[in-house]
Amino acid sequence: MAGKTEGGFVETIKTIIWALIIAGVFRTLFFQPFWIPSGSMKDTLLIGDFLFVNKMAYGYSRHSCPFSACPIEGRLFGSEPERGDVVVMRHPTRGVDYIKRLVGLPGDRIQVIDGVLQINGEPVGLRRVEDFVETFAPQGSQGGSPRCANAPVGAGGTCIKERFVETLPNGVEHSILNITDSGVADNTPVYTVPEGMYFFMGDNRDNSEDSRFSAATGGLGFVPAEYLIGRADRIMFSSAGRSLFFFWTWRGDRFFKAIE
Repeated sequence: MAGKTEGGFVETIKTIIWALIIAGVFRTLFFQPFWIPSGSMKDTLLIGDFLFVNKMAYGYSRHSCPFSACPIEGRLFGSEPERGDVVVMRHPTRGVDYIKRLVGLPGDRIQVIDGVLQINGEPVGLRRVEDFVETFAPQGSQGGSPRCANAPVGAGGTCIKERFVETLPNGVEHSILNITDSGVADNTPVYTVPEGMYFFMGDNRDNSEDSRFSAATGGLGFVPAEYLIGRADRIMFSSAGRSLFFFWTWRGDRFFKAIE
């Protein structure tokens, strides 16, 4: 009886090990789960959105593996990202994953003037649409409250942000939010994107640590190609509560929603 028990235990351990290996290979080569923790990409991505990152989109680098452990120099099977892609990347200095929108390709000149993105000396297209409205209340597992254009707003009040549709030079359209018309994020110097690097911005333009700020000062800076992990294509589901297990807080209109 003891031999059978020991044999069953060994088989269980083998099954668990193989399951972990298969899951690790799947996560490394194909799709990585990603949970949106902050509001920097509103309203494209909301706090509590759960998505899978397509890791085949740009090929593989050492950052494709957990803990940046892949023994790869440069990129393997690499392909170029497109302007407007929503990309998950490893932060160049913090060692954590970020998600932002790609707006600047190698060689581009990027600037923001009065809140309007300029690419190679030309302003992008902007079209005013209806305001983005949400409740002023703690959001997600971090419990942070949103910033509002109509601040101050009391708990449970209506938080408003101006919303625009931005059109990039390649025709990609997506919505962006505006909270304030002042601050260093709305008027920047000209950034010339070096070869082999990319420039990213959050869609919630006044609430995003992105390439407008250097990594040394708490931003993202230019991102080398090898730090790109994959492209975010579709939201699988979304929870407005503090945990994905609070199924009563799931947002029914965001199941399998394409990311634009």
